Amino acid sequence: MKHIFCTSTRLAFISFLLTSFALAAAPGYHIVKTFKLGGDGGWDYLTFDTSSRRLFISRATHVMVIDADSGKALGDIPDTPGVHGIALAPDLGRGFISNGREGTVTIFDLKTLTSLGKVKVGDNPDAILFDPATKRVFTFNGRSHDSTAIDAAKGEVVGTIKLDGKPEFAVSDRKGEIFVNLEDKSQLLALDSSKLEVKSRWPLAPCSEPSGLALDAKNRRLFSACDNKMMAIVDADSGKLITTVPIGEGVDAAAYDPETSLAFASCGEGVLTVVREEAPNNFSVAENVPTQEGARTMALDPTTHQIFTVTAKFGPPPAPTPEQPHPRHTILPDSFVVLVLGK
Repeated sequence: MKHIFCTSTRLAFISFLLTSFALAAAPGYHIVKTFKLGGDGGWDYLTFDTSSRRLFISRATHVMVIDADSGKALGDIPDTPGVHGIALAPDLGRGFISNGREGTVTIFDLKTLTSLGKVKVGDNPDAILFDPATKRVFTFNGRSHDSTAIDAAKGEVVGTIKLDGKPEFAVSDRKGEIFVNLEDKSQLLALDSSKLEVKSRWPLAPCSEPSGLALDAKNRRLFSACDNKMMAIVDADSGKLITTVPIGEGVDAAAYDPETSLAFASCGEGVLTVVREEAPNNFSVAENVPTQEGARTMALDPTTHQIFTVTAKFGPPPAPTPEQPHPRHTILPDSFVVLVLGK
């Protein structure tokens, strides 16, 4: 009996160790595909269409549309000067593009990708999203420090929300609340998408200059990716800062996968930080995955759990001018790629 007891105990302990190791093991993300797209211009937001498995990619003056599985070009939406983001309303068969330099939103047909017209919004619209609860599209206007609400079906502006700060990424809880980061104030706002008003204003310190934002809708947790190499995790109901975790440098976007309980931060230094949510108040960095310099924005495929990010190769910056005292590095011709990360 003693021998059996010891063996059973030993086996149970080994099983416990193996289980603990499996739980602590890195998810194992790595680059599984590279799509070489080329073309000119910088980039900003990516948007993944789950129904059609298409990836929409902003490219300075136009939007590229590719097959997310093969990388094959499926179309192009032109005349989007200073494009930042793309929002999709599948039930309405429409898409919406924020044109930063023009202060407009392009409305396009989701099936044919043809333009249906433009709507004038605030100054320098950046992030854009479709809110299913109100059937409205919201732009977050960086220069006018406000948000424009558009009736998605009619294509008409229905109101403006003053934000008193420079908005960055935003997310909808699909129940009537929208959350948005204010980059210059290091704040997180909760908005009422029906009443078009600010409900709450929460500080993010010690997290500064937040950009990317993601939401765990089930556990009501927000993930703000910040410029000082940390992610702030916030209670979406109280605004309480739960914790911060370290991420890479030069972050832009964030995402959350509800099925795997993983949050992501794509960082321009060439790292994808993966954060594990072990419980609503328990978070840790699972891994830092090498990508490529400049891969700072991304989109998540919730079905395959793959991450799409884009970048290019860079040359030296041009000589400084009074108009551009700190010019960006040049982008080498035809070096633009989509990196697909999976397990």
